[in-house]
Amino acid sequence: MSSEGQLIYRCLRGDPAACGELVSCYQGIVYRLCRRLLGCPHDAEDVTQEVFLRVFRSLHRWDGRRPFRPWLVGIAVNRCRTWLRRRVHQPQLADFLAERADPRPQDETRELQTVLQQTLSRLRAEYRQVFLLFHEQGQTYEQIALTLQRPVGTIKTWLHRARLEVLDYLRASGLVDTNTPAHGMLPAEGQP
Repeated sequence: MSSEGQLIYRCLRGDPAACGELVSCYQGIVYRLCRRLLGCPHDAEDVTQEVFLRVFRSLHRWDGRRPFRPWLVGIAVNRCRTWLRRRVHQPQLADFLAERADPRPQDETRELQTVLQQTLSRLRAEYRQVFLLFHEQGQTYEQIALTLQRPVGTIKTWLHRARLEVLDYLRASGLVDTNTPAHGMLPAEGQP
C-alpha cells in the first residue's frame, strides 16, 4: 500500500494525527484552486474548509485503486460550483470592496497577473475550471475529464477555447502583441 493509501487508511480508522497530516498535505492545493475559481480569498477559505469536511465524510467511498488527488480536486471543483451558484443570488460586501483600486504602484508582472485574473473571471465556469486545472494544477486531460466527469474531447475543446479567449483579452488589453499566434502564448497541449 502506498504512503498515501496508508495515510487514508489511518484517517478512516479515526487517527486525528493522520487527518491533520492529510489536511496539511493538500490544503494549499485546494485553497489555491478555490481562490482561482472563486476570486475571493475569504470565499476560498470557507470552501476549502467545506472541501475537507466533505472529504472526511466521503473518504470511505474513495476508490483506493485510483489516485487520491484527482478525487480531492473533483470535490473542490464541485464545492466551488455550488458556492458560485449561491453567491449569484447573494452579493457580498466583500465583492464590492475587492473592486477598489490598489493605491500602491504596480509593476508589469502585477499588472499582467491582475489582467489575467480579470480574464479568467470572465470565462465560462467550465473553461476557467479546465484552464486552471491544466495550467495551474498540472493535471492531464484524463485527470481533468475524471474530475469534471466529462469526455476527454470536451476537456480539450474547453481548454482550447479558454486559451483563445485569454489570448484575445490579453491582446485587447495591449499586453500581448496583436500578431502573437495562439500557440506562442501558452504552453503546448500536454505540457502544464
